Amino acid sequence: MTETTLADVERALDRAADLETEEAVAVLRTARQDVRDLSNNPDVDEDRRQEVETRLEQRIREVEERDAYDSGLGSAMNPTEDDAP
Repeated sequence: MTETTLADVERALDRAADLETEEAVAVLRTARQDVRDLSNNPDVDEDRRQEVETRLEQRIREVEERDAYDSGLGSAMNPTEDDAP
């Protein structure tokens, strides 16, 4: 089995944009672990690796927040005048 590259991780990051929330988070978390594993590889550009890891962290948060908002928490947190007693 070949080792995952930063390019593989970036492709997973792009692919996750087209997936449903649960699946996207699973793909992104796997990619995050892969990018962390690459920190032990002296052939990997550490600055680029950290940049990709940061992008993954941000994307995971975005997907989870979008899911929370879509599931109704957002409307509870941001009531409209129609929701007021």
